[in-house]
Amino acid sequence: MQFVAFERAKQGTGASRRLRITGRAPGIVFGGEAKAEMIELDHNALWHALKKESFHASILDMELAGKVQKVLLRDVQYHPYKPQVLHIDFQRVDDKTRLHKKVPLHFVGAEESPAVKVDKCVVSHVMTEIEIECLATQLPEHITVDLSKATTGAAIHTGDLELPKGIKLVLHGRSNLTLATMVAPIAEVVAAPVVAAVDDKKKGKGKK
Repeated sequence: MQFVAFERAKQGTGASRRLRITGRAPGIVFGGEAKAEMIELDHNALWHALKKESFHASILDMELAGKVQKVLLRDVQYHPYKPQVLHIDFQRVDDKTRLHKKVPLHFVGAEESPAVKVDKCVVSHVMTEIEIECLATQLPEHITVDLSKATTGAAIHTGDLELPKGIKLVLHGRSNLTLATMVAPIAEVVAAPVVAAVDDKKKGKGKK
């Protein structure tokens, strides 16, 4: 995915505020042998790009001053209530750069699983993303979680994942984390019909 950035001469709170008024978003690109560079981006184009999953979890081609650099999105600061990007950070990468990065989990095959197809279970997603370590050139846009063989009550763990070559999970000392569970449907309880009690006095009303 490619995007265009522009060199930014002025920095500081006031300069960034004036930049946002003109429809630009301030940012920075760092890493590699080159020094950090202040940049600015068209805010509307950036806002739409940020809605795409690939912009968050893949290597991007950033065109800056006529040259294309390989970068990775590292941080985005949003306005607390306005639909506005306050600042964005990118890291330069190459084929030797080793990364720690959170990537989304894509759950597939649930509809074909015995748990869902036969027992009408519901998939409870415990985790939606996971941290991995890999070379920048090996960074996947997502990790696939296969649920096609899951049975009722089953839990799918990190140990069940089939990871692409060169990808390692970063679990921070934990092991075999739960990614999802197959929850059996709750049986509906049908209430017995309620027979209204008839007042004895009303029963005999009108009789002498």
